[in-house]
Amino acid sequence: MLSISVKKRTAAENTAKLRKAGRMPAVFYSAKEASTPVSVDGLEFLKIWKGAGESSVIELTGDGVDLEAIIKDVDEDPVTGVLRHADFYVVEKGKKLQVATPLHFVGISPAVKDLGGILIKVLHALRVEAVPRDLPKHIDVDISGLATFDGQILARNIVLPQGVTLVEGAEEVVASVAEPKEEIEEVAPVDISQIELSEKKGKDEEAAVAEGEEAPTAEKKPTAEKK
Repeated sequence: MLSISVKKRTAAENTAKLRKAGRMPAVFYSAKEASTPVSVDGLEFLKIWKGAGESSVIELTGDGVDLEAIIKDVDEDPVTGVLRHADFYVVEKGKKLQVATPLHFVGISPAVKDLGGILIKVLHALRVEAVPRDLPKHIDVDISGLATFDGQILARNIVLPQGVTLVEGAEEVVASVAEPKEEIEEVAPVDISQIELSEKKGKDEEAAVAEGEEAPTAEKKPTAEKK
């Protein structure tokens, strides 16, 4: 199990100074206990967060703390993406917990590879239940069984790790394959410059006639003189 060291702090402590010192403010709480302000090493938490996500159980240790928790929420700076604060939800040891676990799609679908279909990922996480230590970081979804356009993977079709039970609706569609879209025939673009030249030539001829110039006509044959 992953673990991270925490240090207790007061709610009035300057969080800007904490961040400048490389520590990130955080809190931990449970359904029965109010939140307790703490701080964690910023780089250590980033590594833990990338490795555990928000479904794996983490051990909180240090400063009189010995708890198991999951990362409930993380606040990121909307501009820089820097992590600014974290919430840890303490879980009771041995008590089952329901979480939305991320899905990883693995394998190759024959309908996509051979028929040119488009893979539709309907769900990106699956609600499951397990004791904290059995909660997986992610769940693999094998798409190699999608061989036709009418094939689907339902929640009940997914093989779950030992000790993990499905909470999501059994008939929920997780993934399917759509038929490829028909190609639209490309139409050659119109040459705007030619249209502009044609219009300009017509306007110039109209202007010449209006100014009294003789419009070009067919050459007349001379008439014979009378004797």
